[in-house]
Amino acid sequence: MPASATKSLRVAVLADSDTRWKWGALTAQRLTPAAAEVRLDGYLLRGRATPTARQLKEVGVQADSLREVTGVEFLRAMSEDPGDRYDVLVLALVGGGVQAMLHGLRAAWGSGKRPVVVTGYVGVVYEKLTDGLLLRHGADLVLANSRHDADRFRAVYEGVGADASSVTEVALPFLGGEPYTGEHEPCTVVFAAQPSVPDNRRDRAYLLNRLIEHARKHPEREVLLKLRSKPGEHTTHIEELPYQKLVQDQDPPANFRLVYGHMGEVLDRTDLLVTVSSTAALEALHRRIPTAVLTDLGVREVLGNHHFTGSGCLASWDQLDAGHLPVPDEAWVARQGVAADGSYDTAFDGARERIAQLLDRPGGLPPLTPYYTSETAPGYLPGILARHHLGPDGVPLPGAPAADKAPGPVRQIVRRAARGAYRHGVQRVAPVIRRMGEL
Repeated sequence: MPASATKSLRVAVLADSDTRWKWGALTAQRLTPAAAEVRLDGYLLRGRATPTARQLKEVGVQADSLREVTGVEFLRAMSEDPGDRYDVLVLALVGGGVQAMLHGLRAAWGSGKRPVVVTGYVGVVYEKLTDGLLLRHGADLVLANSRHDADRFRAVYEGVGADASSVTEVALPFLGGEPYTGEHEPCTVVFAAQPSVPDNRRDRAYLLNRLIEHARKHPEREVLLKLRSKPGEHTTHIEELPYQKLVQDQDPPANFRLVYGHMGEVLDRTDLLVTVSSTAALEALHRRIPTAVLTDLGVREVLGNHHFTGSGCLASWDQLDAGHLPVPDEAWVARQGVAADGSYDTAFDGARERIAQLLDRPGGLPPLTPYYTSETAPGYLPGILARHHLGPDGVPLPGAPAADKAPGPVRQIVRRAARGAYRHGVQRVAPVIRRMGEL
């Protein structure tokens, strides 16, 4: 067994939202051997979606330290004894953020000793596949959540002449819970809402109305609307029309409720999970909970439900109102990394072995080598780096925000006010302007 499988491991996770912190922190846990003593340090990238204390608690992962940083502050922290400070670094960021950090870390580390760098996707990859993958290229491991994704990822990298050896098949890190054993009392239907799907008032109001109507038609059932965030909180995706606001105009029956909290705990009492395309569908399928992916608004790429073509889970509200329970296709489920067959416990073995080999590599690891460089993408890469206050060489630009100490009370207040103003603009002002434009 490699020495790295049993020694104390130091892991850092950089995340830019609640969902990506959940993915990054749980991935870090899955990637470290059970026999190893692990120290986990969390870094939250400062921005509109920085998670709140409640959102962090909901994930259920306790970090040994957790602090909010700018990208430049993070790079400065990583440049201090990079080979001795951490063994593994997980970049749980949007694609552009990953690419910027890869170039920034390459500049900070050079050819010296460094940690193993890991990145990947939070859930289903149904849009911007090539763009997102090439922005993540350069990490030592690019995690694919299923055999299906691993095949697609390698095909993209090989298709542009990039090294595809970093692609490593795993599974979603937040699958788990007890298998479904039968209907609860009362029977519980859960609709898993998404912040940006669908993205307009008409369709979101339609889904809400159908959910409420389902509750009226089935008074013996408990019908829950599972929400991602409470009012004022930020999420990975911008939510212009939160269901909390839309439901204020309704008069739902007593068996209809809004719920928050950990999805796994909600699924513990779920008899039918309904969604448009949420990753919660995969969590439910993993536990063999009846799962319906709605077709009411069409099966379309923009909705993401096209990913479930062939799953056996596509259904409409009319069918669900009539008592239909979709039956998943076992072959489809197996290729999606759901691991309902009990193989989930070994899903991360290959990635753990790969990390152990890299940590024990004679002479250490080579410098990070992203596909995008000033030669391969001179019209694209500089803009991505500039958004994170980095120059074309990955070095922080003059005047980049990188305070040497935590923000004081006044700065914290200003920062919270700015985020609140942004949230108000997204959820209230922007829809009004859009409606005025339609007049």
